[in-house]
Formats: sequence, structure tokens, C-alpha cells
Amino acid sequence: MHIAGMIAIGIGVLFLFLGSFGIVRLPDVYNRLQAGTKCTTFGCLFAVLGVGIVEPAWFWKALLVSLFVLLTNPISNHALGRAAKKSGVPLWDGSVVDKSRDFPSYANTEKL
Repeated sequence: MHIAGMIAIGIGVLFLFLGSFGIVRLPDVYNRLQAGTKCTTFGCLFAVLGVGIVEPAWFWKALLVSLFVLLTNPISNHALGRAAKKSGVPLWDGSVVDKSRDFPSYANTEKL
């Protein structure tokens, strides 16, 4: 079990590293939010569950923390992306598609 937990922690650390690398390298706030959301959610999920596997007394607490992160991280990043779009943060010049301009709630937004 110890080896399986350490492998899960290693996978989590790899996801967290790639997420931080994506936040530094990606060009605009929307791409950075995507990297931050996916990588930090999965990285935290694997790392915390790995700790729960390595230390069986903490497994149920680790599972509860993982579920909390799995539910709240995507929702909070969606709210950040929506706020950025409503406040007029532009897309990167190399962006090909802007699907949000088709939604009426974004059509006549004023800068906050």
C-alpha cells in the first residue's frame, strides 16, 4: 500500500508541476484558468488520496478533502473565467474560437 500511495503522490506532484508550468507559459487568463483548473484539481486529488493510502488512519479525511476540492475548484475557476469575460478581459490574439460571444448574457456587458 505504501508504494501505491507514493505512486499516487508522485502522479499528483507531476500534475501540480505541469499546472504551474502551464500557468506561467500560457498566453491569456482563460488558458491559464484551464491549466490551473484541470491540473490542480487532479494533482490535489491524487496527492491527497495518496496520503490517505500511505496513512490509512487519514483515508476518510483525505477522501473528504478530495471530494471538496473536486467539487469546488472547477466551480470557482468557472466563476473567475466568467468574471474575466464580463469585465472585458480580451482573448489572446491567436485564439481561434470565442463561443461565449454567442450567449446573450455576454453580448452587452459593460466593464465593471
